[in-house]
Amino acid sequence: MDSHSLLICGIGGVGCNWAKNSHKKCKNLSDLLLIDGDSRSLDESAEGHLLSLGDSNSIEGCAALTPLASQRMLANAPLTAKVLSDAELVVLLVGLGGGSGSGAATEFARQARLSGCLTIAIAGLPFECQPLRRKIAKKALDELRKSTDVCVQVSLERLAIRSRERGLDWQKESGWIEDLATGVIQTLAKVGLINLDLMDLRSIVSRTGGSTMFVAQGDPNNPQELFSKTMRSPLEGVSMSGAKGCLIQIEGGSDLTLGQVDVVAEEFTKGLDEDAQVIFGARVSEELEGLVRVVAVLSGLPLNEL
Repeated sequence: MDSHSLLICGIGGVGCNWAKNSHKKCKNLSDLLLIDGDSRSLDESAEGHLLSLGDSNSIEGCAALTPLASQRMLANAPLTAKVLSDAELVVLLVGLGGGSGSGAATEFARQARLSGCLTIAIAGLPFECQPLRRKIAKKALDELRKSTDVCVQVSLERLAIRSRERGLDWQKESGWIEDLATGVIQTLAKVGLINLDLMDLRSIVSRTGGSTMFVAQGDPNNPQELFSKTMRSPLEGVSMSGAKGCLIQIEGGSDLTLGQVDVVAEEFTKGLDEDAQVIFGARVSEELEGLVRVVAVLSGLPLNEL
């Protein structure tokens, strides 16, 4: 696929940081759009498009101004339409609970879907100790779900813990968020033994109900631990139980056997609905020698599971 067909978009300071770092890992495979980032997220030259939602005298855009961010995102529709004209898939990264992310994300997602893009949002939800931000985020999340094909909810509480364990600052480079975003980009853009494409993804996400996405990496000889690690991820309310659709990519080094692939696939699909549609892909990657990586998109989930 052409790199302009796959767009990584960050909205707000945290979202722009996540998007910028994700794009670094797959910049030959995707395009980049940063919307209303703060001075910290835009302090390096990024290879992509930049859009501020602030007035000419403001460098901080619409921070803490949710309705204004939505209005200005709508007003900038002619500009975003030019970026979206070549795109087929948009991966939207955003932290909810503030102004720019909560206000602009839903409107941008709506514009992306109107342009024909398949739209995946990865949305960070505020800490438990931030009740006002959580209230704002809940309202924004409800709207974002309606405007996207897949909406992945990330607990910033658990993300911060996971990032500290890896020696990372979750606001700048969480590691896990970047793996999630680049996982779906590489699944669709790179050639594999069994290839997956946008038609496969569209087929899966068309299922009615909730949706989510995850990425896991570990020992191919211990699929139970790999699955258990996935369930302990920063995803909020993650569950595979009862899903009616699953796109799953299994990637490993040249030493990965078909037997290992089968066992890993079985572990990750056994909780699906008995009539679930499963589309499977596989690829060999030299950097995964001795390891296996699983990228999966789930749809048709009972909404009370999310």
